[in-house]
Amino acid sequence: MKIIDSHAHIVQYIAGIGSGGELRSIGGGMARYANGQVVRMIPEQFHTDGVSPEQLLEIMDENGVEKSVLLQGNFYGFQNYYTWEAVKKYPDRFIGAASYDPYSFDRDGIRRFLFEELGFKIEKFEVSTGSGVMAIHPDFLIDGERMEEAFSYGERMGHVMVIDIGKCGSKSWQAEGLKNAVTRHPGVNFVICHLLAPNGKQEEELKRALEGLALPNVWFDLASVPHNCMDASEPWKRAGAYVRLARDLVGADKLLFGTDMPSALKEAPYGDYVRWIREMEGLNDAEREQILYQNAAKVYAGLS
Repeated sequence: MKIIDSHAHIVQYIAGIGSGGELRSIGGGMARYANGQVVRMIPEQFHTDGVSPEQLLEIMDENGVEKSVLLQGNFYGFQNYYTWEAVKKYPDRFIGAASYDPYSFDRDGIRRFLFEELGFKIEKFEVSTGSGVMAIHPDFLIDGERMEEAFSYGERMGHVMVIDIGKCGSKSWQAEGLKNAVTRHPGVNFVICHLLAPNGKQEEELKRALEGLALPNVWFDLASVPHNCMDASEPWKRAGAYVRLARDLVGADKLLFGTDMPSALKEAPYGDYVRWIREMEGLNDAEREQILYQNAAKVYAGLS
């Protein structure tokens, strides 16, 4: 059974920014925000403050993963050029997404370089209050003027838009606003990260959001779903219940396997995420194949 990891990261160096200010490495895979908060960024197994394409490839090969989609975010800091280099070096193994701040003064110049010169065809926006756009632009609206312009640009360019609206219940979790934005751009394929990031007690919120976003041009990746359910007594089973709920509401053909590597490896080995789908109760073999490979191959066809 072939596999595409639709949500992975490589890290040249930690250069993040979030609600706590700039985030910089302090060694050993740890980093400190400007407000003094210390967080583990890179799992101890990497013995470094970054994750190279080759390190990711080694893990992919160990777990039978054919390709990974390399996403971006403020958490590690944008890694656009590093991602471009990885895709150029390993075009059969990586598909790259680029990120930018839609509030940037030279937004047009940034987009010209990323999408017209380097040739990225996937745009990733994390808008979370912790380490996304809303962390540094607290009045952000997903269906506001800034993102409307960004989505219109993506539609003109024929890009796939990958959106992380943060944790369920946070101020950035603007599911209704996201629905508004998606319906205004039926020509854009949207991939929503983390299955909308519910915790283990937010089934009703997830259900309502999935019902609203059950649209022809919307898919959902499953990265970090078990991690976000750590408040449940059995996180992996709870996460599996959410996957089956999504299957019932939006269809198995709208779900994409993803890990959120490397941060996910702080919680469990990479292989556990693969087995989670392969052995999940209530899925048939055809659905597993869709989730693990076929759906991502369709959404990201020709975008490497």
